[in-house]
Amino acid sequence: MKALVKLGGTLLDSPDSRRRLALGLAATAAAGTGLVVVHGGGRQMTRFLAERGIESRFVRGLRVTTPETIDAVLKVFTGSVNHELVAALVAAGARAVGLSGIDASLTEAEFLDPELGAVGRVVRSNPELLDLLVSNGYVPVVACVAGDRQGRVYNVNADQMAVACAAAFRAETLLFLTDVPGVLDGDRHLIPRLTAAEAQALIREGIATAGMQAKLNAAIDALKNGVGQVAVTSGAEPDVVARVLAGESIGTRIIQGGPTHD
Repeated sequence: MKALVKLGGTLLDSPDSRRRLALGLAATAAAGTGLVVVHGGGRQMTRFLAERGIESRFVRGLRVTTPETIDAVLKVFTGSVNHELVAALVAAGARAVGLSGIDASLTEAEFLDPELGAVGRVVRSNPELLDLLVSNGYVPVVACVAGDRQGRVYNVNADQMAVACAAAFRAETLLFLTDVPGVLDGDRHLIPRLTAAEAQALIREGIATAGMQAKLNAAIDALKNGVGQVAVTSGAEPDVVARVLAGESIGTRIIQGGPTHD
């Protein structure tokens, strides 16, 4: 089995949470799952910039990335956040390797919108490096930074980075670990299973907004690009990765197909 796990930066801000997740990820890899990890780090980035007197500005939920911000992106996403997670995974027994989309042109991007500065849209993902590492027992840990063939560096939405890598890697499961229990309906009840069409309806009806809207759009893109299923669940759940991959009903699963709930 191949799986890609995307970790939100909130889950990585606490050393205890980082260690707990690393133990679960290392156990999953040791059990024979071909595993890739993609992570964000928005909270850490905002704090890093604030400490230096730089205001974080967002347009349509995306961080405006100026030249001074892209320098911080490299220091935080590919630096401290990535290496702290890699260190936790190594301590847990995994053969973790820290990467960004720049390495070996793993993910190539282009400018998304001039208003956003150096924010990129992934246009191509090259799985050779992921396949090489995973087939030799390593766990690639990918920061949400991409490049292009002219040497430019882009800040990329971590959910979209996860989708691009999962599709190229041919992952059967893409797991988004977040700080919420899953996708909620209009009455704030957890929805155990959704089809892509039902996910689109939640967005259209204004039930899924902000970060969850972004997660569902990413899930829909992943399914369109060959990922077998997408799960969205809380990273605080015990043994969450193993339980999701074992098929346990935890959080929300998003699949192609006919209606799955009333």
